[in-house]
Amino acid sequence: MFRRGLSSCLQTVRSSAALTRARVVCKVKTTSKRSFPVTYRNFASMPKYSIVERGTENTPSYRLFIQDESGQALSPFHDIPLFADSDKKIYNMVVEVPRWSNAKMEIATGEPLNPIKQDTKNNKLRFVKNPFPHHGYIWNYGAIPQTWEDPGKVDHNTNCKGDNDPIDVCEIGHRVANRGDVIQVKALGILALIDEGETDWKVIAIDVLDPLASKLNNIQDVEQHCPGLLKATVEWFKIYKIPDGKPANQFAFDGEVKDRDFAESIIKETHSYWTDLIAKPDPKINCAAVRVPGPSGISPEEASSIVESSPIYVPNPVSDSLVDKWYYLNDKLELV
Repeated sequence: MFRRGLSSCLQTVRSSAALTRARVVCKVKTTSKRSFPVTYRNFASMPKYSIVERGTENTPSYRLFIQDESGQALSPFHDIPLFADSDKKIYNMVVEVPRWSNAKMEIATGEPLNPIKQDTKNNKLRFVKNPFPHHGYIWNYGAIPQTWEDPGKVDHNTNCKGDNDPIDVCEIGHRVANRGDVIQVKALGILALIDEGETDWKVIAIDVLDPLASKLNNIQDVEQHCPGLLKATVEWFKIYKIPDGKPANQFAFDGEVKDRDFAESIIKETHSYWTDLIAKPDPKINCAAVRVPGPSGISPEEASSIVESSPIYVPNPVSDSLVDKWYYLNDKLELV
């Protein structure tokens, strides 16, 4: 078990988590501004996005919608482009779960405009547990838009079908992002998780505005400049469901994190699956989009009405008792 090197950070983890929980969220807010040095280009010219929260926080009614700087509601799954800069291979990332937080938030692929919502199981909200020494998600976690892991295709790398979601991203930068942020990242590598028999790729990426971004250009650089992070990442994905009574997750390639070229090839492949999806929608996926041509396209007015018809936002902080408990595992990965 990976233990060493994180114990001194536990207080920081708890403090960061507390700050995240204590953050007062307005009904509408813009993604936060950052002052880190620009690594590739001036991203000030990039489209700006903001969020509109609806429903009661920490209940099944909560939804977070994305809108552009004009206030036009958009689908984070379909309307936000894959690339922020295709020449530089810089991708857009939609942050679903800020680092250190526990609520299992996800893009609602089956709903109009695909807002971010909290996952549920048996009508109960899902929170990831804290297998010691980890607290919540250990990176900013989210998805790359305009990608799709097709459940109808067997991945030749894993021999398992896709998980029916956009491809996941673990952003390893310094900043704790906010839910709903749209940030620009470069892929560094990718991990092939087998989650309950489904292929569930995890892209390892860095925000291009992060202080370390200029030093991180491939997966080997992560081990050099962030020693222990990849080991902790593999461990986290392996054990995070054990406190819920499930077995340890498995990996293709024996848990090896593949390099940047491999990651970009998988992103390209999942983008092609998304392109096919938009042309011929799957009945289980809502492909309503404002800016993407296709049989499921909707008007800007229809998109706005979806947001406006949702319940108004009500703050409702989560109880610490749901997210702060440690779970200890022995060397056999059994709960003690």
